[in-house]
Amino acid sequence: MLARLILKDGSTFKGNSFGFEDSRAGELVFSTGMAGYPESLTDPSYEGQILVATYPIFGSYGVPDRKFWESSRIHISGLIVSQYIDTPSHFESKMTLSQWLKKERIPALEIDDTRLLTQLLRDKGAQVAKIVIDREIDFYDPNKENLLNNVSVKKIIIDGKGSKTVALIDCGVKENIRRNLLKRGVRLITVPWDCDIFVLKEKIDGVIISNGPGDPKMADLTIKTAKVIMAKKIPLLGICLGNQILALAAGGDTYKMKFGHRGQNQPCIDQDSKRCYITTQNHGFAIGKIPSGFRPWFVNANDQTNEGIIHKNLPFMSVQFHPEATPGPVDTEWIFDKFFKCL
Repeated sequence: MLARLILKDGSTFKGNSFGFEDSRAGELVFSTGMAGYPESLTDPSYEGQILVATYPIFGSYGVPDRKFWESSRIHISGLIVSQYIDTPSHFESKMTLSQWLKKERIPALEIDDTRLLTQLLRDKGAQVAKIVIDREIDFYDPNKENLLNNVSVKKIIIDGKGSKTVALIDCGVKENIRRNLLKRGVRLITVPWDCDIFVLKEKIDGVIISNGPGDPKMADLTIKTAKVIMAKKIPLLGICLGNQILALAAGGDTYKMKFGHRGQNQPCIDQDSKRCYITTQNHGFAIGKIPSGFRPWFVNANDQTNEGIIHKNLPFMSVQFHPEATPGPVDTEWIFDKFFKCL
């Protein structure tokens, strides 16, 4: 079925629908990832966004069992690709990408020139847009609302039986963060984004604030909790959105980037060792003002934006990239080990 991608600036792209046939609006962003789309599409950080894939071929290895996903559902609002492959070949494939998108009620378009579309987003920045298939709809900007209620757990979950207890504040956590924590032998308490962890009456040895979607300034209750955590000097690690929340809680500031970082090939330089790591990222906001008492930990080698901060004396640290990867390189998994040494 013929359909249209319409940007708020008036730009229009015609395409063929291969997903669920319904109109949908959101923020149009692009990812430079070449593989790992089942993990990316189920990353809660994409909530409310229409994703443009810069790699031309999409769908070639189908969709694996849900145990390989990063959450229980697809979080993008729509998908734009250059060439969709409907005859996947992979021993773990359970269904085609088209079948999965239709099952999850996610529209998707195949358009001729995703390169031109990506260049437009790089020049003008991420755009509010809509996929129009069978009915006209209004534009929708997901950054104007708090998306955390859509992606966070609704109740407290306890896993593991380690001697150390770690509280994970779920702002839209990827499953591989939980896997990385549990394989290190901790008792893991996953709580909703707006939970006051100190009402749990638990001895908490460390806290992690997860990744998630949207503007970090919307996470007011998480920011409030982070301030209490730092006042109590409990070891704290922020990942992606958690990085921005830590900065805000400590008195820093954040800003919306022009088009963000999304993909598995972002180079980040460790300011201590000067080593460059290739990282997985998915974010549209970044730290602008580094809070007092902290210093830059990682810096992006492409645009020199901040990619992480660490306190000069206390056990507080955060990274803008994903040390758990999935998809992407696992070069920075040691971040978890560094944090665990503080417990």
